[in-house]
Amino acid sequence: MAKNVKDLLAEANSSVPKLSPAEAAEKMKSGDVLVVDVRDPTEVQQIGKLKGALNVSRGMLEFRADPESQYHNPAFQKDKTILLHCASGGRSALAGKALQDMGYTAVFNIGGFKDLAEAGIDTEPA
Repeated sequence: MAKNVKDLLAEANSSVPKLSPAEAAEKMKSGDVLVVDVRDPTEVQQIGKLKGALNVSRGMLEFRADPESQYHNPAFQKDKTILLHCASGGRSALAGKALQDMGYTAVFNIGGFKDLAEAGIDTEPA
């Protein structure tokens, strides 16, 4: 039976651990994490991003994360903790599930940009 977006989100949310903004901030303080913003570049340009975050739009994630891809970004390492966020947490959940399917093991959904910024996590212009 075919899946719809609700099914895909439920599957992703049950597989990818969700962190609160406070938990995300703690992990970020360790310094050994890759924070990935999967919003589209136009969204990031409008309101900025978390300080030090790598913007990889959801549509390019698998290409950037795959070491065999000509578009691979070496910031993606399978032994690194990856914290994903988007505008509200949906795309980051789907992105986390895709990374898990690709062999990444320490993947977390940290939710939406606005909630993270309001919790005091530093931001910067795009």
